[in-house]
Amino acid sequence: MQTLNLDLGDRSYPIYIGQGLLQRPELLTEHLQGKSAIAVTNTTIAPLYLAAVTTALAAYKHSAVILPDGEAYKNLATLDQIYTHLLEHQADRKTTLLALGGGVVGDMTGFAAASYQRGINFIQVPTTLLAMVDSSVGGKTGVNHPLGKNMIGAFHQPQAVIIDTDTLNTLADRELSAGLAEVIKYGLIRDPEFLTWLDTEMEALLARDPEALSYAIERSCRHKAEIVAADERESGQRALLNLGHTFGHAIEAAMGYGQWLHGEAVATGMVMAAELSVQMGWLTQAELHVIRHLLERAGLPTEPPTTMTGDDFMRFMSVDKKVLDGSLRLVLMKSLGESIVTADFDPAALNRVLHRDRVS
Repeated sequence: MQTLNLDLGDRSYPIYIGQGLLQRPELLTEHLQGKSAIAVTNTTIAPLYLAAVTTALAAYKHSAVILPDGEAYKNLATLDQIYTHLLEHQADRKTTLLALGGGVVGDMTGFAAASYQRGINFIQVPTTLLAMVDSSVGGKTGVNHPLGKNMIGAFHQPQAVIIDTDTLNTLADRELSAGLAEVIKYGLIRDPEFLTWLDTEMEALLARDPEALSYAIERSCRHKAEIVAADERESGQRALLNLGHTFGHAIEAAMGYGQWLHGEAVATGMVMAAELSVQMGWLTQAELHVIRHLLERAGLPTEPPTTMTGDDFMRFMSVDKKVLDGSLRLVLMKSLGESIVTADFDPAALNRVLHRDRVS
């Protein structure tokens, strides 16, 4: 087991990474402050891993909320199911929530924890690659709205993140590829050496080689922890983690949540950000090709939906957390491994990208 620490002063917490961690109940129980815990999971994960969590909680008053699976259910109506369960089971301020699942479960559980009785503890137990390397770390929580993704939420840090890499053995191939989009993102924004490693090890990652996956998860989480420790509330460099997300969130919202997986939409969004960066004279055509090729090797789409127009993109991109004082900011690339957050881009160039006046 590897242990990273996300340094936030008295709100610091460990990130445990290893095989078989769900069989180590002490990793959960040492972060429980009260006598009760409630697991939140979904219909896909519950039959696979809920029993291990329940066994770990045998000495505590415990129960479980089992939500429907999918991004389509990441909304206020589903969130209310968690609140109702908490109230019915008389959860108090010492009750700890356990988020057992992917990013949807983690985000909703975290938001419920942030808002129930104005804040209770929770622990992240991610079971998808995307959640392991991104959404479980850093304290971003929330739900979607038909007009915008993740626009309703709060910053609320977990007590711990427990990453059992064995859970990836039951992950669908499409979900594995979606997670690799966020792994590749770290290389694009700040780690060109990691990009080289990913290019060499992509086949091993797709084959679920335990050593390759553990290394990719540890390196990604280390980057995320460093960035969040320096900028918890996204007032500066944390926004770099949103490379491709403004374009990607527009795809998810426009197509209907769940039609495109988050990682698929982000992969296409990163290519669109790279295309705009080429038009700005920052990236080269060769670098754009490297990005496209690596994402395609990971099994990810690199072209937006043919049914989306440039106007569709702008309508949804205008409802984005990076819009400040009416000005759209984007994460763009200066080179492979160097990104910036900027509102200083050519609107005409953005229009060409959105209307698919392609950068070849």
